[in-house]
Amino acid sequence: MKRILLFFLVALSFGTTCQSKGIRFADFFRDSTLRINYYREGCKMHDTVLLAQYILKHGGWAGSTTQLLDPFDNGAYRIVVKELQHGKEIYSRTYNTIFKEYCDTPEGKDQVVRYEEVMNIPFPKVAVEIQMQRRDSNEQFATQAVFSFDPANTATTVVASNPYYTLQQKGNPHSKMDVVIVPEGYGAANAEKMRNDFEKFKKYLLGQEPFNGRRSDFNVYGVIAYGEESGITDPNKNIFVKSAVGSSYNTFGSDRYLMTFQLFKLHDLLDGIPCDHIIIMANSDTYGGGAIYNFYAMSSLNKMANMILPHELGHSIGGLADEYVDEDLSYGDIHTANTEPIEPNITTLVDFKSKWADMVPRKTPIPTPDNNEVGRFENGPIGAYEGAGYHSKGIYRPVMHCMMRDYAPFCPVCSKRLNEVFDLYTR
Repeated sequence: MKRILLFFLVALSFGTTCQSKGIRFADFFRDSTLRINYYREGCKMHDTVLLAQYILKHGGWAGSTTQLLDPFDNGAYRIVVKELQHGKEIYSRTYNTIFKEYCDTPEGKDQVVRYEEVMNIPFPKVAVEIQMQRRDSNEQFATQAVFSFDPANTATTVVASNPYYTLQQKGNPHSKMDVVIVPEGYGAANAEKMRNDFEKFKKYLLGQEPFNGRRSDFNVYGVIAYGEESGITDPNKNIFVKSAVGSSYNTFGSDRYLMTFQLFKLHDLLDGIPCDHIIIMANSDTYGGGAIYNFYAMSSLNKMANMILPHELGHSIGGLADEYVDEDLSYGDIHTANTEPIEPNITTLVDFKSKWADMVPRKTPIPTPDNNEVGRFENGPIGAYEGAGYHSKGIYRPVMHCMMRDYAPFCPVCSKRLNEVFDLYTR
């Protein structure tokens, strides 16, 4: 999720190879992408999933052809693809949605909305059942809706592909992290600025560890797309802009929370471009951004963008939680003290062994007292420090300072998860 900070300041082989064993990509999929447009409608009490259309994307499948099943128990939602004849699970991914965040606002408790959502899967060769799952009250995934797709009988549509820049090409999309930067708030007169800003965002993407050490694992692209006007909508300033994907500040009442709900339009811009992860680059110098796990990350071109973007990528790529404290957030009850959060970098100590307990030095007290001698840009020793997930009490973080708390470097716990995700796409 998440709203960004206001103040300035091992390998994956443990699971994926084993889980995907026995699934040969060529047996079940062709080297293309099936885009699933659907709606999620409802509120916190109840929601339904409604299929809109299937789209055959131009170009090949960007993801791995060997690591097809998701090894991470992360996200509030999961898509599962099963071949119809034998019910064999052949593809899965977990993710979060902006709808989930809406449900954690006061309005989301009972006011019904309908939001666009998009999932991409490798294009099936055989008839499949596509299960849309969400976590139940026991935090277990349960099937919410089932879509059917038969390549011989199910209609698909196509959309026009967009031109794009190749900002960095390091190899075959099947074995690289393919990141697409989408320009938002650029008019036709901003072409040169947009090209320069792409280079800035590529630098911000690959500037922090562990991204920098894995830079050769990334392909990076920039979509060439313009809105009718320049700038970003900001209702608090009475500014309303006809931009490429309709982004706006003040999402869910937070001045700095900058997001878009126009997922269909966003993904239309990505057609024909290898894409595992999306960055939206907002042409504004006002502080803002946001991100959702396996959904997209967004940042303005504020002077702090070199820190804002890595923080947001922690959410969108790593599924990491915010580690800072802000009791006033409208969704402050998203974590409860009697359950273990699903995010890998925070804990209530209910099941600390499932988190980073094995990384804590011996004789370290748990909970761990704050060490005020640790510098602002130092992680400090690993422990379990109280104050995380927006709460000052009852939720704990791995170190004193981290990118997910106050723009310090990513700590060892967060870096471990990010490297595991990188491996999912590259090994």
